[in-house]
Amino acid sequence: MNNPNESEIQSSVAAPTEADEGAGRLLAPEEVEEGHDAISQLLAGLNSAILGQSDLLEMVVICLLSRGHLLLEGLPGLGKTELVKSLSSLLGLEFRRLQFTPDLLPSDIVGAPILEEQHGARRLVFHPGPIFANLVLADEINRATPKTQSALLEAMQEHRVTVLGETHALPGPFFVLATQNPIELEGTYPLPEAQLDRFTFKLNVEHVSSDTLEQIIRTRKNGEPPMLEQIWTAARLERLFGLAEQVYLPSAVANYIARLVNATHPESEASPEQIRQFVKFGASPRAAIALSGTSRAAALLAGKPNVGFDDVRRVAYGVLGHRLILDYSARLEGWTTARIIDCLLESIPEVDREFPGDLQQ
Repeated sequence: MNNPNESEIQSSVAAPTEADEGAGRLLAPEEVEEGHDAISQLLAGLNSAILGQSDLLEMVVICLLSRGHLLLEGLPGLGKTELVKSLSSLLGLEFRRLQFTPDLLPSDIVGAPILEEQHGARRLVFHPGPIFANLVLADEINRATPKTQSALLEAMQEHRVTVLGETHALPGPFFVLATQNPIELEGTYPLPEAQLDRFTFKLNVEHVSSDTLEQIIRTRKNGEPPMLEQIWTAARLERLFGLAEQVYLPSAVANYIARLVNATHPESEASPEQIRQFVKFGASPRAAIALSGTSRAAALLAGKPNVGFDDVRRVAYGVLGHRLILDYSARLEGWTTARIIDCLLESIPEVDREFPGDLQQ
């Protein structure tokens, strides 16, 4: 059997077969158009508030539609906080901001029981912290101590918090959008690997061009963005979650995701030489789940009913970049995680030697 090219593969995997367990139905054209139009409307609102960052905003929306948490890294003053505030305004979600500082305590985030007198008796009554919101901005998260950072672990994974043995559910939907300064700056604590792994994406916020700076100076008083009105309802958001989850993931693409994540481990036989030499620890299974969910959202953004290999490559840097732990020799040789992922994508073929069942002739 001759190896098909990518276009042939894309057309071959577009329709589910009976062999695909749990594949579900393919989205109808009008559903794909509905999702694409709604996402375009949200992006238009974000682009009116955050200028010159269209690629970044698309990745933020992809992360949102996959129900993921987001970590934004960049120097102060690049608009990270304003991006999150704009997103909450457009979505109409309950929004809380947490400014992380070295003296912040876990109870300042999740809440604490307080002794109160009720009906003539004293009892401990739990008072929820600011984490009980739909959209939580953890601003400058790496300025807090590791103990305080760890207060978010259960919330981000289980969407609940436990205080004194009592569990409290968080409202849904629940998103943590965190910002952090580069670790080279004073007063920062590197996030532990377990914390980083909870974030679906880590995205770098870069400086904008001189043309964008000129536009900001000319059109905005004191640099303030325009007031944004809510464009989505909670029901609309849930509808788009459902559409993104129904985007068809072909077996060939799922196999590609699995092989990519497996190849990030230096002990894997499929690993490229650069990973064996410079990577200390590879990505966890949570990375494969994140690649699956975000590539579905990327496909919906592109107006497609099924995931293609290009969608996986598009989200790979955001998903894998913070999950690969490099060896000390990587820094000495000038290797970055982005460069490692470049090698990974170049080395791992899209289609394995043995074709999945839905490509057999």
